[in-house]
Amino acid sequence: MSDTKTDPKTIGPKKLFIKTYGCQMNVYDSERMAESLEGYVQTDTAEDADMILLNTCHIREKAAEKVYSELGRMKPLKELNPDLKIGVTGCVAQAEGEEIMRRQPAVDLVVGPQSYHRLPQMEARVRAGHTALDTDFPEEDKFNHLKGRGGKAKRAPAAFLTVQEGCDKFCAFCVVPYTRGAEVSRPAERVVREAQELVERGVREVTLLGQNVNAYHGGMTLAQLIRALAKVDGLERIRYTTSHPNDMDDDLIAAHADTDKLMPYLHLPVQSGSDKILKRMNRSHTAESYLRLIERIRAVRPDIMMSGDFIVGFPEETEADFQATMDLVEEVNYGYAYSFKYSTRPGTPAATRAQVDPAEADERLQRLQALITRQQRAIQEGMVGRDLSVLVEKAGRKGGQMLGKSEYLHAVHIEDATAQIGDVVPVRITKAMTNSLTAQQI
Repeated sequence: MSDTKTDPKTIGPKKLFIKTYGCQMNVYDSERMAESLEGYVQTDTAEDADMILLNTCHIREKAAEKVYSELGRMKPLKELNPDLKIGVTGCVAQAEGEEIMRRQPAVDLVVGPQSYHRLPQMEARVRAGHTALDTDFPEEDKFNHLKGRGGKAKRAPAAFLTVQEGCDKFCAFCVVPYTRGAEVSRPAERVVREAQELVERGVREVTLLGQNVNAYHGGMTLAQLIRALAKVDGLERIRYTTSHPNDMDDDLIAAHADTDKLMPYLHLPVQSGSDKILKRMNRSHTAESYLRLIERIRAVRPDIMMSGDFIVGFPEETEADFQATMDLVEEVNYGYAYSFKYSTRPGTPAATRAQVDPAEADERLQRLQALITRQQRAIQEGMVGRDLSVLVEKAGRKGGQMLGKSEYLHAVHIEDATAQIGDVVPVRITKAMTNSLTAQQI
């Protein structure tokens, strides 16, 4: 009989720890990578893992240096567990490639976001004592090589579903076209099939993901895909993100009026209210065209909650340019908005331009965020007394409390709830807090 320390029958599944940075698409990618690695179960602690994957994002400032710093903290774990394998995936992996392994020899594998369907083969290679690197943009569709989303195990009632990747817009500040590649859309029938598989596992809401999701062209438009998904039994809610104003066509606007399952929430980044800065960003829209687009959307869905993105201190931005952004925010009245101080991304056109003084950019960002916060709080306070519907996602911290999301994407704490996880229940909002609402089930 074999020694129990080496007998495969006595060895449990290996443990996988994934740390996910950045956007919702990285969250989706992390799920798919975990599903592809048979023989692993996920763990919440790196110290307990047999494989660590850092699924990285290149959007934020000094993204690569933060990854190298994290790898430095992970390196000593290999001394405790010589069999531990460490991998870097995602957009920093795509951008840095072999440099990651050169700077941090503790890394065993590096795989870009378009090649992670090859992860099982790469894992086998590193288990055999080699390193593995794949940052290609392969011709084959990675989704064809991934396992289906079906299975007996239940999962959270809300899920991300990637339908489109890459971007052809080449905004002057953005690395996405270089790390994710050109725009590619998944065939609609495969998206619908994956949604059906998710519903079978308890999912009630899907958020369709794409770097430029409303440029979807997988055999139908995004509006047509949304209507097809609305026919899936058991799927109660549909959202999509992130959109570009130039691809918000009439039919997609109409879908917000004629498709009940499409939630009244839209993330539509504008980035700046200054036409001069928008042109320098290569955004291909104006502040006026953006505002008229908002008018058209609100004409068909008056209660829609608007969300946006803003970059402050973009090269050559003057105080007048910044004031144009403040004026646009005042006019739109956002329920949510994400705002950032511009930081250079090597290889992008804006990186070589004259930069705004950092202290001045900081001061502008604080003013913008104060305005956005006032708008957000006013809209949340306006929800008090209203009846909303909430998808229950998990138990709250207090006894009898459940937590979920409203149709407007607000976090809602339901007091004295009888609802179960996965239920969509009517509630009455009783209190508005800084980042959430409190409600009673009705």
